[in-house]
Amino acid sequence: MVNKLSFKIGLLFFVFILIIESFLFFILYTNSANDRIDEVMNSLLARGNTHRDVLEDHFDRATLKHVGIMESASEFMVVITDGKGEVIISSDPVESEMMDVVDHANDGGIPTKGKVVEDRWSEGKYIATDSPITINGEHKGHVFMFANTSYVKRTVDQLSNQFLITSIITVLLTIITIFILSRFIAHPLIKMKEATEQLSKGKHNVELHTERKDELGELAHSISTLSKDLKDLKIERNEFLANISHELRTPLTYIKGYADIINRSDTQKEEVEEYIHIIQEETEQLTVLIKNLFQLAKIDQNNFMINREHIELCSFIKNAVERIRPVLAKKKVMLHVNCADEVKAFIDSERFQQVLTNILDNAQKHAYEGTEIKVDVKQTAKQINITFTDEGEGIPKKDLPYIFDRLYRVEKSRSRLNGGSGLGLAISKEIVESHGGSIEVQSELGKGTSVMIKLQRGNYDE
Repeated sequence: MVNKLSFKIGLLFFVFILIIESFLFFILYTNSANDRIDEVMNSLLARGNTHRDVLEDHFDRATLKHVGIMESASEFMVVITDGKGEVIISSDPVESEMMDVVDHANDGGIPTKGKVVEDRWSEGKYIATDSPITINGEHKGHVFMFANTSYVKRTVDQLSNQFLITSIITVLLTIITIFILSRFIAHPLIKMKEATEQLSKGKHNVELHTERKDELGELAHSISTLSKDLKDLKIERNEFLANISHELRTPLTYIKGYADIINRSDTQKEEVEEYIHIIQEETEQLTVLIKNLFQLAKIDQNNFMINREHIELCSFIKNAVERIRPVLAKKKVMLHVNCADEVKAFIDSERFQQVLTNILDNAQKHAYEGTEIKVDVKQTAKQINITFTDEGEGIPKKDLPYIFDRLYRVEKSRSRLNGGSGLGLAISKEIVESHGGSIEVQSELGKGTSVMIKLQRGNYDE
């Protein structure tokens, strides 16, 4: 329980909110208590001023006695003195504490509007006010009003009880609110934790609610995306391993089978030479496949070095074309290069030679006999565009999104003549992108295919 995230979040919120509430309640209570005490003081002074006003109009024995009788029935006490400070009348017996106030107030200095002369309610027995009596400009005496401090304390205690009940209710509501909020916040996090645990166990069918538009929603969306990516990666890995197994098993099966035939005593010399030639071809295919796989592994590990240099792109392409012309001649396929001599590129010539070879080899394999392959090179202020166009079989629309996937082949029969290993375009794409460029394919079934490479020109000196 203590180690749960919801408990920790709730406890943290509770501590901070409790500190804030305590501070606010302390300020509110202090101000309210002072207001209540001031209200009692002002009420006592107003009561004394009222008696003073009556006595200023009728300063006689009957009125004095009437004031005393009136206050004897209330919670307050009145003491009326003459101009010399002698007590004329009082509503209650005058105690020593009351006389101390009377004697001290008779020293003078009391304004005509009256004054609170004793306000130490937490220390003394009484609080007191003094309202001086002035008739025709002559000082006639004082009206002292007294209230037992228990009256003030009772008022403050009532306020304290109200605040105590309010504080308890507030704390309970705070705890309930924080519990609900912490659960609301922690619940999706717990779901995400469970989802990541499922991912670690290899279960990739994770579903999280991603409707939220806050950070938790973004995190849930990221985990869901990761789940799908891991699932796709697992599928791709299994397919890749299956394809690799097939690609390796096929040449090894040929090599082993023909090697066994060669070792037979009844095998003719002509057959031995034929079978040795087949074994050599399969070995060469196997060597190329392993080399390509090794290149892809280096790319994945970021160990694929690109050593750029300034080259004349047209001459570079024409040299690559010349290497493939003998193969094109057998199929009676023409190849034309349209390139301005001033085009310069900043590329790794060895790596880019591999790109050109892969693309041209695919073009000649799928071009119809007697057709034409075109290579167009154009440059703009920002980039160089190289387009390879053939008039051949084309690629089905459903296969276009996957042709750059590793070991993906449009030729599902895996024919060595037309299918290839399925790594050429994947490697070409990695090489082009490592140069900061892009490669894309457009094709129409039965009419041909166009491969477009875009290279950024930029500042070659950099």
